[in-house]
Amino acid sequence: MGYNARMSLLTEIFRNKARTFSLEVFPAKTPEGHAKLLETLKGLCALKPDFISCTYGAGGGSRERTLEVVQHIESVHGIAAMAHLTCVSHTRSEMTAILDDIRGRGISNILAMRGDPPKEQPDWKPGPEHFKYSSELVAYIRGRYQGDVAIGVAGFPEGHPLAADREADARVLREKVRSGADFVITQLFFDNKDYFDYVERLRRLGVQARVIPGVLPVTDYAALLRFCALCGATVTPEVRGIFEPLAGDPQATLKAGIAYAIRQCRALLEGGAPGIHLYTLNRIHPTDAILGAIRPPTGSS
Repeated sequence: MGYNARMSLLTEIFRNKARTFSLEVFPAKTPEGHAKLLETLKGLCALKPDFISCTYGAGGGSRERTLEVVQHIESVHGIAAMAHLTCVSHTRSEMTAILDDIRGRGISNILAMRGDPPKEQPDWKPGPEHFKYSSELVAYIRGRYQGDVAIGVAGFPEGHPLAADREADARVLREKVRSGADFVITQLFFDNKDYFDYVERLRRLGVQARVIPGVLPVTDYAALLRFCALCGATVTPEVRGIFEPLAGDPQATLKAGIAYAIRQCRALLEGGAPGIHLYTLNRIHPTDAILGAIRPPTGSS
């Protein structure tokens, strides 16, 4: 493999760093957008994050672009990268081919998720030839590739929208780890207590995996409200109080969003979080400002 796979294996990075600072991007839908993303990645990689993840469209619609982005980050910029992977709408034989393609490209880090059905198939249900849960996908990846891959899974500090309650959601996460997951990256949240309570629930269940908080800087309040309504994340009264008065003022919103994200990240780190995973929305700024404020000057953890 052209890139040192062991050097980029996230489990190895975690062994050497108590804290990591990582970023998330999403693949573009057009060739022009892809070219723009590659330019953006120059700036994001110059920030020297510990790793960058790239999301995966519903039903794998952006899979090829996702894998191209991950390969580009590692081979061109020398930064460890992780491919998101969902199993919704794919049969087990299709998933085998996809995973072999991922490994054949030298990609060693996978965020394994069930995923949402494609928009054109909202009522899609898994059959006997599909993986029903992300834990099944995790177990399959671990069984097929053993320790040659680092497997992450998604965590939900407020509980997954389909979970009966937060305790049930924590038990689902425990099953993902028992199936072979190495670490957890959380969905966005705005109340840090939700994160710390989540970690405590997991620890009570015996889950010792690293739980990295995912943080979304507020840059567009109206868009944030729409996104949170879809994913089930709570927009707290504090966030509403800060950003509702700034509606219609993009610059003031951006400034307040940077300040809020810095406060949130610092409080998470002071409380013992093992790093921060920033959702960049494919923007160098405000990612640069936030990382510069929360990470040690040397970039070490």
